[in-house]
Amino acid sequence: MARNTLTRSLHDVGLAAWFGGTLANAVALNPASARAGDARSTGAVANVGWDRWTPVNAAAIGLHLVGSVGQLIGNRGRVSAQQGVASMALAKTALTAAALGATAYSRALGRTVSEDTDVPADSATSPTLTTPKKVANAQRQLAALQWVVPALTGALVVVSSYAGEQQRASEVQKGLVSRFIG
Repeated sequence: MARNTLTRSLHDVGLAAWFGGTLANAVALNPASARAGDARSTGAVANVGWDRWTPVNAAAIGLHLVGSVGQLIGNRGRVSAQQGVASMALAKTALTAAALGATAYSRALGRTVSEDTDVPADSATSPTLTTPKKVANAQRQLAALQWVVPALTGALVVVSSYAGEQQRASEVQKGLVSRFIG
């Protein structure tokens, strides 16, 4: 029981930080950077903020993945025996892979933007006319991606909540009966 609690906690805390941090940065940091005073300071503020978030985000993702693998191992019997659990695990895996891909691509774009810490910008995701073309292209892509990661991780929160409901004793019983009876 303690192992299940630990893996669930790692999964949930990691996912909460991954979701919440990226949402907060999209909602607050990116637009707030526009108030830095001038175009060069705007780029610097946004870059410093995102660069400080990156190691925390990496740790959050790591916790989530460790917890996810632990849950999968702990529930392997249910995955094969209880109806609906395997498809739920597959859905969570697909969402996690998509969120990881979007996060990795966003980070690659972010590195392009932060190579020159004080590149001119209107905000973290809005270039100025004097923003170097390579950086401006990355910023435009980040303008959309800043919402993709929270959307995917938010979907993971919802799916994980539903998966937790499948672990209730009454649901396990229904799922096992449905698997064997049809």
